Amino acid sequence: MYAARHWSVRHASFLERFYERFAAALLALHPLLKRIGYGRLERPVAAVERGIKGFLFDCQMCGRCALGSTGMSCPMNCPKTLRNGPCGGVRANGNCEVKPEMRCVWVEAWDGAQRMANGMAIGEVQAPVEHNLAGTSSWLRETREAAAERGGEAG
Repeated sequence: MYAARHWSVRHASFLERFYERFAAALLALHPLLKRIGYGRLERPVAAVERGIKGFLFDCQMCGRCALGSTGMSCPMNCPKTLRNGPCGGVRANGNCEVKPEMRCVWVEAWDGAQRMANGMAIGEVQAPVEHNLAGTSSWLRETREAAAERGGEAG
């Protein structure tokens, strides 16, 4: 999984473009998703999301995905679960102070952000983890929120 995580950071630009199209497709499907019921879809979509994002990003399914703002490097993989930048313990070689064999998640995030069109989003403060959302689909949540923002009912 560690190799797939590195691949994702190296290909952050491609993944950013893919995700933008995927999010647009989900938003276009909002009326159908709403009719089926977001509650009904939660478990199967979360299972698919866990499989895909787990493989590509070692996703921890925190429920409030920050990959688009963190260079396609999941901040929840930080042993300290820091969502807003590295601690003061990044080693000179870029590795983690807690897990010296692991490259710092935030060093990876910076590398990935440099490849992304929206890379400056890495400087934005991420909201704290909402523990009640753990294990839920951020894809469905973001679709509902985007639909509500553009004037459609959230569902």
